[in-house]
Amino acid sequence: MKTARLIVAASEQDANLLYATGLFAPDAYIYFAVAGRQYVVMSDLEIDRARRQARVDRVLSLSRYQKKYGVRALGDLLPKLLREFGVGIVEVPANFPIGLAKRLRGFQVKVIPDPFFPAREIKSALEQRQLTAALRLAEEGLRAGLDVVRLSRIGRDRYLYWQRQRLTSEHVQGVINAAIASRGGSAAHTIVAGGNQGCDPHETGHGPLRAHQPIIFDIFPRDLKTGYWGDITRTIVRGRASDRVRTMFALVAKGQDLAIQQLRAGVDGQTVHGAVRSLFDQQGFTTGRHQGRMQGFFHGTGHGVGLEIHEVPRIAPVPAILQVGQVVTVEPGLYYPGTGGVRLEDVVVITARGCRNLTRFPKFLEI
Repeated sequence: MKTARLIVAASEQDANLLYATGLFAPDAYIYFAVAGRQYVVMSDLEIDRARRQARVDRVLSLSRYQKKYGVRALGDLLPKLLREFGVGIVEVPANFPIGLAKRLRGFQVKVIPDPFFPAREIKSALEQRQLTAALRLAEEGLRAGLDVVRLSRIGRDRYLYWQRQRLTSEHVQGVINAAIASRGGSAAHTIVAGGNQGCDPHETGHGPLRAHQPIIFDIFPRDLKTGYWGDITRTIVRGRASDRVRTMFALVAKGQDLAIQQLRAGVDGQTVHGAVRSLFDQQGFTTGRHQGRMQGFFHGTGHGVGLEIHEVPRIAPVPAILQVGQVVTVEPGLYYPGTGGVRLEDVVVITARGCRNLTRFPKFLEI
């Protein structure tokens, strides 16, 4: 009785399937690995492209197997296909469709907790180049967005104006996303959050932007050629920043530098996060709930990035021993309603003696 690893999904949305096959497809297809060989089952629409692009040993015809067994649905085909290959035990990822799992009666189905492919954590030299290319997309988008803010006019009402209209978060987001799209990437939920909106780290931002207030730009596009993600955050002020915002910016930059200095193989990400949190506390920028909402530094220092925008490891209040070849963000931040938020984010590769920063974009506060 053989054991097979099985995924049925659309690889445009499923990082494990894309990692296994290297083949982008918008519709679900079958991948299985048995006896040291990898297979995909493809429709007539995709079979020729799959034979050129998929990193598998053999591409099988879906229509041929449907005709052979007199079935149409993937759920009806799966048991017959697996039995033909002598499979009795099936290993599936945690997100495997329950409806398909119920069709595998007679098989021993084992759910493999993440990571389904542990090797995904360690990025090869090729993957590091692909991640860097995605990061460059993010930087180009950021550059385009900042150019609009830089050229905006500060009105007497302290709003920013662009082409005689108040400049909005939505307009800047559109400029950023369009710049990324023109270079082969896709960006969604791009953050351009000014003032108090920046105090919610995942608030995308909306409405008119004001001068002399911090504006958080957080841009995380996907390279449509490879599926890898980039991620960058910068905080700027159009005009003059308050003394408190300048102090926060300098301290966040110091916290990021501290984390980058400590990151290396064998270090626990929890320790690195704790060091940044302690630095902020020591400087009087404490974290906690005030008047019903969180303030201070209340998210992780970083996360893995690859074929998903958020991957393991986490640099956060959970144990995570770092390994050579992991790629992580470093993004401390401080958030205080009434002042606004400040966050800075770079992407680094973990090495034996430290880390290598893939991010090129400079850090500055006022423009």
